[in-house]
Amino acid sequence: MATRPVVYEVVLTQGAEQDLEALFVHVAEHDSVANAHRLLDNLMDVAQSLSKLPERGSRPKELLAVGIQQYRQVFFKPYRVIYRLHGKQAVIYLIADGRRDMPALLTRRLLGHGVGG
Repeated sequence: MATRPVVYEVVLTQGAEQDLEALFVHVAEHDSVANAHRLLDNLMDVAQSLSKLPERGSRPKELLAVGIQQYRQVFFKPYRVIYRLHGKQAVIYLIADGRRDMPALLTRRLLGHGVGG
């Protein structure tokens, strides 16, 4: 009898939801509403894909440099989706343009979520 693959629940933190809203507004204002919707659809597809293959993400080099290994990332270039596995959940903490100051952004956002633990 074949075993069923484990399906993870994908959860966005309030910060990740705010990231999506800010990206939508930025793209809508500087490009078009249609492209803003397309970007959000693509980012949500990437996020939802974690339900089936959550361990495929690489570890952010900025966090590895300071000894933090529990976070992972997947990409919709240039955007990075930073998440952590908790039981059967893939919890997304950050969705950001990878061209930003990522060390500062990761430190600010993740310090409140037990980065060291």
